Amino acid sequence: MKQPATVASTADTCKTIEIAVVERQHHRSQPLLPPQAIKLSPVPTSDDNPYDFEVNYSCADDNEEEFFIPPLNFDMVDNGIFRSGFPDVDNFSFLQTLGLRSIIYLCPEPYPEANMEFLKENDIRLFQFGIKNSKEPFVNIPEEKIREALGVLIDVRNHPVLIHCKRGKHRTGCLVGCLRKLQKWCLTSVFDEYQRFAAAKARVSDQRFMELFDASSFKQQSLPFSCSKR
Repeated sequence: MKQPATVASTADTCKTIEIAVVERQHHRSQPLLPPQAIKLSPVPTSDDNPYDFEVNYSCADDNEEEFFIPPLNFDMVDNGIFRSGFPDVDNFSFLQTLGLRSIIYLCPEPYPEANMEFLKENDIRLFQFGIKNSKEPFVNIPEEKIREALGVLIDVRNHPVLIHCKRGKHRTGCLVGCLRKLQKWCLTSVFDEYQRFAAAKARVSDQRFMELFDASSFKQQSLPFSCSKR
């Protein structure tokens, strides 16, 4: 004789639904945990290129070692060459991991006392090329200062070196763009890199300056860092 299928009672069904609702409400009532902090730790990736850095992201709790905070718009330009916006006290620990020898500062204002103290403590040399930050259509980029800064930049004795202005967009972007021309990058790649940092603030005058910049006077100098064409 065929047995009838077992059907759960109405009371059991209600209990099951009630438990599910309670568990869901309990889950929703849990407070959202704050996101874990990100620790940035640049580490050498090759014994042959001690300044070939990559950025490793790892989560850490408040009880662990200090966190490294890079300056605004920080990035690696080439082996031993970095760029950023103006670094402040919170960025000093991060900058120490780079082992900098030099900083190329592209603003006319005096360097802050705290930053000067940091340079002194870490034996970092400051090269200042004061370029005023003007808005279009009154932008005037002094080519002679860019050339002087580029000469310092390609001198391997100054590496590792950090280039920065205020935001790491226009003045820094122009100097890096001129370096790229020296490295034989095509203009499309030069402009793409500039626009990646300048974003909505990209200036036609900056890009015209990079386009017309004549890097031939530097071609006789050897470039010990990466010179790959793009």
